[in-house]
Amino acid sequence: MTVTETVTVTETAAATAAPTQEAEKPASDAAPKPSDITRSQEQAIGSAESYLEFTHFSKKGLIGQLSSEYGEGFSEADATFAVEYLEDNGLVDWMEQAVGSAESYLEFTHFSRQGLIDQLMSEYGEQFTQAQAEHAADAVGL
Repeated sequence: MTVTETVTVTETAAATAAPTQEAEKPASDAAPKPSDITRSQEQAIGSAESYLEFTHFSKKGLIGQLSSEYGEGFSEADATFAVEYLEDNGLVDWMEQAVGSAESYLEFTHFSRQGLIDQLMSEYGEQFTQAQAEHAADAVGL
């Protein structure tokens, strides 16, 4: 689903939904409405979705790729917004991303369990959390 489709689906759902207690939450607790998303944030969301279609990223890794001068060059704020938008809307599963990354590593080289976990967690590697890296190692049978 693209950003445009997500926005359209969200707008349609919002227009047809009956008022609920959720609507009574203070604005600071509410998720951004599609009309509150800036053009730059929309572009960052689309870029994040594109990256996740062809490779695996941790949350930190994807924010870094989007905000890097060697990557997409989005502001740190827009990159973080985009990744959290995908996360908040159930469009990314970090555990699944860690497993995919572990599988990719094992297709090309050999690792011990601890070596794979270290690689997945490394600040110079994938930057997954310890729980995500351990889950991935379990999932690939190490």
